Amino acid sequence: MTNLPERREMRISDAERDQVAAILREAAGEGRLDFEELDQRLTAVYAAKTYGDLEPVTRDLPEPATRPAAPRGDRFGGTPGSRVLLGIMSGFQRKGAWVVPEELTAVAFWGGGQLDLREARFAAPQVTIRAFAVMGGMEILVPEDAEVHVNGIGIMGGFDHRASGVGAPGAPKIIITGFAFWGGVGVQRRATDAELRRRKLEDREAGRRHLED
Repeated sequence: MTNLPERREMRISDAERDQVAAILREAAGEGRLDFEELDQRLTAVYAAKTYGDLEPVTRDLPEPATRPAAPRGDRFGGTPGSRVLLGIMSGFQRKGAWVVPEELTAVAFWGGGQLDLREARFAAPQVTIRAFAVMGGMEILVPEDAEVHVNGIGIMGGFDHRASGVGAPGAPKIIITGFAFWGGVGVQRRATDAELRRRKLEDREAGRRHLED
């Protein structure tokens, strides 16, 4: 029987890289890292492939304070809209404060579509999205803390599985399946626009403090 790999050898997800990057930015904001060190360590984080690669990056930093998960009532419930989205020689988009149904089918045929789940509410703790791109393209943006399982396939096309990974306690579980034929379905973990702006501001402030010192 094959032994399971040690944790240090296990592959990491994009969300886990982002979590370590957030620790580094917080350390820079506290004056523990200067701007050059922050830049070097962020480069190492986004080049890391395993947990072992990440260990040296934060070894000399204190453990971050545990942040509470978002209350379930803030993310779950509500009345969803259509359970079928079609982009036939056209396009569709869902973003902002919308309610993701428990089961959603999205089809892009000679067209395109975007599903942005970062600021959405979820009708149930687990949702399933069936995405079909035929000679078209589709982009699905999922919250950084979500548990994501991508099971779709690409036939003369691409179905991105890189967002698959574990999530934080209390976060939604998102299952994405379907296929891409002569087209593509891209799935990305990404922070909300507000959080991206906050991180950019933190980086700018860290750089400013470094110059002042």
